[in-house]
Amino acid sequence: MNDQVYNRIAMLRAERGISRRQLADALGVHYQTVGYLERGEYSPSLHLALRIAQHFEVPVEVLFSLAPFPRLGATEKSA
Repeated sequence: MNDQVYNRIAMLRAERGISRRQLADALGVHYQTVGYLERGEYSPSLHLALRIAQHFEVPVEVLFSLAPFPRLGATEKSA
């Protein structure tokens, strides 16, 4: 069983020009925690996941998934 939680935190940070430290300060966590989350080395608590989603103003399922997200620009092949 895979216990990994996949996320798009780094992608949203980059899109919005937010540093790890700025996000960490907004969430009240250490900036290294943001790095651990982005690399999948740490799974957030439900409370933290909801706070991150609220910060980016997106639904939590846009940020987190139990399965890998499809690569950006990947298209499905027509049958």
